[in-house]
Amino acid sequence: MMLSGCATMDAGGAAGAPAISATTLQDVVRTLSSDEFEGREPGTPGEEKTVTYIAEAFAAAGLQPGNKGSWYQDVPLAEITASNHEKLRVGDMQFTQGTDWVGVTYREQDRIDLDNAELVFVGYGINAPERDWNDYAGIDMRGKVALILVNDPDYQHEGLDGPFGGRAMTYYGRWTYKFEEAARQGAAGALIVHDTFPASYGWNVVESSWTGPQAHAARGDKGASQTLMNGWVQKGVAERIVAATGGDLAALAAAAQRPGFGAMPLGINVGTGFDNSIRRFQSRNVVGLLPGAERPDEYVLYSGHWDHLGRCTPAPDGDDICNGAIDNATGIAALVALAEANRAAGPAARSQVFLAVTAEESGLLGSEYYGANPVFPLAQTVGGVNMDAIAMAGPARDVTVIGGGKSELDAVLEQALAASGRRITPDAAPEAGYYYRSDHFSLAKRGVPMFYIDGGQDLVNGGTAAGAAWDAAYREKAYHGPKDEYDPNWTWDGVTADVALYYRLGRTLADGTTWPNWYPDDEFRRIRDQSCAASAAGC
Repeated sequence: MMLSGCATMDAGGAAGAPAISATTLQDVVRTLSSDEFEGREPGTPGEEKTVTYIAEAFAAAGLQPGNKGSWYQDVPLAEITASNHEKLRVGDMQFTQGTDWVGVTYREQDRIDLDNAELVFVGYGINAPERDWNDYAGIDMRGKVALILVNDPDYQHEGLDGPFGGRAMTYYGRWTYKFEEAARQGAAGALIVHDTFPASYGWNVVESSWTGPQAHAARGDKGASQTLMNGWVQKGVAERIVAATGGDLAALAAAAQRPGFGAMPLGINVGTGFDNSIRRFQSRNVVGLLPGAERPDEYVLYSGHWDHLGRCTPAPDGDDICNGAIDNATGIAALVALAEANRAAGPAARSQVFLAVTAEESGLLGSEYYGANPVFPLAQTVGGVNMDAIAMAGPARDVTVIGGGKSELDAVLEQALAASGRRITPDAAPEAGYYYRSDHFSLAKRGVPMFYIDGGQDLVNGGTAAGAAWDAAYREKAYHGPKDEYDPNWTWDGVTADVALYYRLGRTLADGTTWPNWYPDDEFRRIRDQSCAASAAGC
């Protein structure tokens, strides 16, 4: 399928760089967000139309199939829906699913029974050798349930100083890490204590997110390496549990914020059980490649997710298709436009990979599968740029950097911004941990330095007030709803400027010889160093 037109808009590209095609961006967004694609839900007819279209668009842009002659990487998914929850039994107390606690499993088995497992308070549940911090030191968690605090030990700091970055959440503060580490420690279960401020969302978000179908990238062991049960408890429930053991949760939490904290068995047992129904299905990532001219076995990655929510809660007018025009047809359009621009510029020194991933909306599953099963070795992947929901607010004087100050990619960004005349606006909510909530994270947590850059807030037309107004209107009226639709009245100069910036970032890495690393105290530095040490090629 050929993309219509070849008109371009000069987005202020670097000297000698090709302009970014506004026509390509428009065509791809308009097509992928049309009702014909049914909201691009994985495992539906809309997926087949989507991945076929993307592969054809990649081919028309001059890419080669990236996976051993194929455009596709198969992504096996497992969806587990829990039902018939028993009460959560803690000593003589019982707590109700949904109201007091939520629990699921990552194990692909029909029934979960957790019987009389000892409950251990493990503070923030962190094992960070580079920070000389291990909440699990000296305790064997096999057969036990970890009770874990949300966020990092220093989340209450006003600034960004502290053993875990102060107000800025690190990966260690995310629930994903806490469940993963509990599994590594051999725990039978893990319960995170929900608290609205450090979590950055209310219990209603936990309840709605954890009481329906839970999809996962399928594991070879069918989840046997995971805990038997993962879940959350209301803060008031945790306070009651600790009080029943003669303790005080606030005092335990204060102790857990200090170095040298040790896990504390609470002398009380936990039990519950529930049934599971399991649906297994296969989705696909789409992979395109521009081979490098000098070092083709070194790779720079561009990524974006193609999926959205399919059919969803209808709008008042009856529209029930969540089209996902901004989230994330824009990111896929950017992949195609960047492929065209890089093809027009001629081969870079390093190879460039264009990766459209599935099931981001289900929990970064397509990128997680790629990270665990990379088509191109991660130790030979220099770094990358992920694009998720490019704003249609218009050109901005700035860019919002999520996760800045983590890696040597900062210098590449500063160089690119200087060339484009824009400046950095720091993340306004570092405590929310947004760096850990999009597809680049699946690569970052395995050591690959990745950019996460949002559109700016200081708009050329209207300044910061206009930027905040656009963002608020999008979230209120369109985000994850049927009204995230293509608008023929959109102007594209802001998008082309953003995509031109992404071009500079990726092309600088692709034409360079350096291997940017995470800063020494970053949570991903150790992982990257180990990856590099184990590889005879690449970093």
